[in-house]
Amino acid sequence: MSSYIRKRINKKITKALHDFPLIEEGDRVLVGASGGKDSTALLLELANRRGKTGPDFELGAIHIQSDFADTVPRKFLQSLEKTLDIPFYYLDIAIKARVQKGFALNCYWCSTQRRLELLEFARTHNYNKIALGHHLDDIIETLLMNMLYKGEFSGMPPLMPYEKYPVSIIRPLCYCENDELKSYVEDAGLAQYTCTCSFSKNSHRKEIREEIRKLTQGSPALKQNLFDSMRHIRMDYLL
Repeated sequence: MSSYIRKRINKKITKALHDFPLIEEGDRVLVGASGGKDSTALLLELANRRGKTGPDFELGAIHIQSDFADTVPRKFLQSLEKTLDIPFYYLDIAIKARVQKGFALNCYWCSTQRRLELLEFARTHNYNKIALGHHLDDIIETLLMNMLYKGEFSGMPPLMPYEKYPVSIIRPLCYCENDELKSYVEDAGLAQYTCTCSFSKNSHRKEIREEIRKLTQGSPALKQNLFDSMRHIRMDYLL
């Protein structure tokens, strides 16, 4: 793999781990591995950190297979499992079958079902951190989506503890851009594997993504400003 893109992603993950901090000594971290570029890059980078500088932690990976998704990601992860010295878990859940009569399957509901399964699996298998592959673009898209469609200022924090579960969500890719991660997996020879879903074709996220592209003209600095706004809140200038 190119030393440039590897060092760039590695440096941004190191900054995220330091700034928030996301992984501490003795943590048991479970990576939500979809088979897509983001979670694959995260899995490779965290696996490479074990036993080196920083806190000592244990690492595992879990792939949740729904009753409507492609099986290619699982086959890919099973091949990746052979190269990484960490436990992999595979969980089949009937998400589509859970939809009650009169309701339609949507991205938010599907995500909620997957998250509940992740939390319960982590709890019962003694993992105290769940690492997700959400990157900078995902986070600022969610921020604007929540403002527009929910009327609230909220997003995807890099570190999010749960009150009802002894588990925290961490997002070590919070400083990494989508294009950087795309370059990472292309350079690693893993770009042929993508994670797609037919139910997301007309999602609000794609619309917001295009609006952010127009607003920032692809400027990393402007994207970072949107991210930083969640930490630099001037309450005296809000309602």
